[in-house]
Amino acid sequence: MSELVLPNGWNPRSYQLPAWKALESGIKRALLVWHRRAGKDDVCLHWAATQVMQRVGNYWHMLPEYAQARKSVWEAVNPHTGMRRIDEAFPDAICETKRSQDMFIRFRNGATWQLVGSDTYNSLVGSPPIGVTASEWALADPAAWAYLRPILRENGGWAVFITTPRGKNHVHRMYEGAKDDPEWFCQRLSVSDTGAMDQKALEKERIEYQREYGHEDGDALFAQEYLVDWDAAIVGSYFGKMMRDADAEKRVCSVPYDPQALVHTAWDLGLSDNTVIWFFQVVGQEIHLIDYIENSGQPLAWYAGELAKRPYAYGEHILPHDAEARELQTNRSRTDTLRGLNLNVRVLKASGAERILVADGINAVRTILPRCYFDKAKCSKGVDALKAYRREWDDKRKTFHDRPVHDWASHPSDAFRYLALGIDAVPGAGHRESAKRYRELRGYA
Repeated sequence: MSELVLPNGWNPRSYQLPAWKALESGIKRALLVWHRRAGKDDVCLHWAATQVMQRVGNYWHMLPEYAQARKSVWEAVNPHTGMRRIDEAFPDAICETKRSQDMFIRFRNGATWQLVGSDTYNSLVGSPPIGVTASEWALADPAAWAYLRPILRENGGWAVFITTPRGKNHVHRMYEGAKDDPEWFCQRLSVSDTGAMDQKALEKERIEYQREYGHEDGDALFAQEYLVDWDAAIVGSYFGKMMRDADAEKRVCSVPYDPQALVHTAWDLGLSDNTVIWFFQVVGQEIHLIDYIENSGQPLAWYAGELAKRPYAYGEHILPHDAEARELQTNRSRTDTLRGLNLNVRVLKASGAERILVADGINAVRTILPRCYFDKAKCSKGVDALKAYRREWDDKRKTFHDRPVHDWASHPSDAFRYLALGIDAVPGAGHRESAKRYRELRGYA
């Protein structure tokens, strides 16, 4: 690495060198599961700085949510130098403009670099990226990679995913699939692997976590952030322990469709956001989650078409209480539209304020989860969302709010809340002939 010259005298630390060398050798996919304060973002900012000078195109540094990008990266200061980290990586000598309002840099050669969020990736206009850093990937919407992967495959671009663990979710599956793939560089480094902090400093960090989050949650967060422990509990998770129980009890498995039982669905209806549908069957005392749909920007007719493509005998389709709100222009509700599409819908009635309904739904989910079996393949994103659904942390008061974080896990978890609130009223298991008769009696083909 002696020939490497980067701005402000920056060079990779010794434990960062294998990743840097892999990228220099032509590896275009990397997953770095490194502990907190290991310099993950620094490595990727400087890597991007070398790439914008070699290939003109668009480069993204993607955080889980756009709103957090400014504080986390754009305004972040290196305490050792007093300089903003983006100014260290991208000095003025190579920049034409730096626009703070949209956290965008245009370089003198025409390349661009921008901070984006995994919650807004598909709304960005302009040419697609040729290089992407996905920071805090364990907290990001995994659909972002499904969107970006074919783009980068076609244009020969690169992607680097950097994160600490958040349970055995999409990052764990990516790690297990990539660690033996020659097209990937895959590395998991705990603080004991890097030696970046001495034991005294680490113990201080553990104590601070315990003070802020309590003993149990503090230890779990320390294990996540510094020991990169896949099995550490997700701090603030509503259903994390119960979903780990589902894994341990082999209830996340192959769950085939049972043609002798009706299939019901539970929906979270998005307008500008995603729409999510869980498909489930009640078989004796068990609840079988057999299928899952999530999409955005599609009309209700598209979802009705997706239901019709599946070989299921349907019972009820459970909708949230706000599905009955009518549009001023058409005087029609989404309930009206779905009924017009020949779906037997049932709308949940609100039990009070939306905050109370959320709390009721969370308790209802906890009641039914021990009875649930999830299809591992078809419902994987929904399962990840239930694991990731968590309370919002108030950093000023050092306590959790009584409301959930609104992120990529919200819509799947909201739909599952509606399932839990509405399941007691759905018809039970029955034969296909009974399912046909059930639909005829209600005027549905």
